[in-house]
Amino acid sequence: MSEQMNTVVSGDESEIHDEPHIRDRRITVSHVHALVEERGLDAQTVADRFDLTVSDVYHALAYYHDHPEEMRAVNERRRELHDAAEEDPRIISGPEDLPES
Repeated sequence: MSEQMNTVVSGDESEIHDEPHIRDRRITVSHVHALVEERGLDAQTVADRFDLTVSDVYHALAYYHDHPEEMRAVNERRRELHDAAEEDPRIISGPEDLPES
């Protein structure tokens, strides 16, 4: 088994996420990808920010690119949830949706 498979847990194997994430962490592969490849943050910066190793960051990126169908399905699920939340005010999608006490 490769080290990458030890670093990243798929959504099917996870007890804490429904999408791939770094083992024993709540940071998802999609989030790492967004920070590094979409926002342009350096891998070391992401590693420092989330108390990861640079290797963890690169394993997450490799997983993202090695599993394109799974990542497309994750993105589609997120879009569906977002759309549902916009259509139904009872769905809480962030702190701003919580009722005031």
